[in-house]
Amino acid sequence: MADHIPPFDLTRIALSTGVELDVALAGAEDAPPLILLHGFPESHRSWRHQIVHFAKTHRVIAPDQRGYAGSSKPEGVSEYTVQKLVGDVVALADALGVDTFALAGHDWGGAGAWATALTHPDRVEKLIIANAPHPYTYQKAIYTDPDQRAATQYITAFRGPEFEAYVERKGWDAYYKENFADHVQTPIPEEERQIYLQQWQTPGAFTAMINWYRASAITIPPVDYDGPPPPAVQAFLDKPFPVLKMPVLLIWAMDDHALRPSLLDGIHSLIAKLMLVKLPGGHFVTWENHEAVTDAMDEFLNGDVTPVT
Repeated sequence: MADHIPPFDLTRIALSTGVELDVALAGAEDAPPLILLHGFPESHRSWRHQIVHFAKTHRVIAPDQRGYAGSSKPEGVSEYTVQKLVGDVVALADALGVDTFALAGHDWGGAGAWATALTHPDRVEKLIIANAPHPYTYQKAIYTDPDQRAATQYITAFRGPEFEAYVERKGWDAYYKENFADHVQTPIPEEERQIYLQQWQTPGAFTAMINWYRASAITIPPVDYDGPPPPAVQAFLDKPFPVLKMPVLLIWAMDDHALRPSLLDGIHSLIAKLMLVKLPGGHFVTWENHEAVTDAMDEFLNGDVTPVT
């Protein structure tokens, strides 16, 4: 059972990108900054154990990202592109007077973290990823690994125009069970369930959350696709991909139902200094293995990472 961690006080921060985010802030303002980005269908609560732990050594910054919970929910799919998400990360750091920072992300937060590190390498001192695929290996595996292609089909369903109506018919309790609780291999405290259900039902939140998927440029063929990637995808895969120079910690729970182990294939060629930690369990690793995640982050943030050879 996860430990009881009361709700954090949230600070409302207006960003230069035009949105306002509710942010959990912890630790001394002069401590090394650590930004924590949650994924779908979560909030800063995904990192609650790490917020408490790293407040002792870091300036912890854990936002509810755009579209989630009480943060701004701009209308339109185009407001949720990866470029917008990256802009929020940089703008949040700027608003808090933070120049460079360690950046951690899980799931969609990891997608934003990868993109921030790739496009703003001068701002990210260290990168921590938990069960979120690198954009190159993800797009490649969807076409080369039938297992991953099958596992990705849920995104096509999420992108459908009637998805919100489908969830409404199903009911929030059923959706919570099938899309979150059933994929967390440890009991979830009732208080945490209530927090998430309330956040999802905040007016405009669920459509905004789903719009992250609709805005994504990732291409997903049907499960029975058996041909080469389309020309635009092939051009993306053929283009030399920049190698990340900052140290990277990649935490991967190996039983992830949505993100298969093939997503690790070739990852060493994309990162100059990689610490790879494989854990048992499923996708929601910060819930199932929060102590192991914290231990790995501790070792990574406080030590050196040997360059990949």
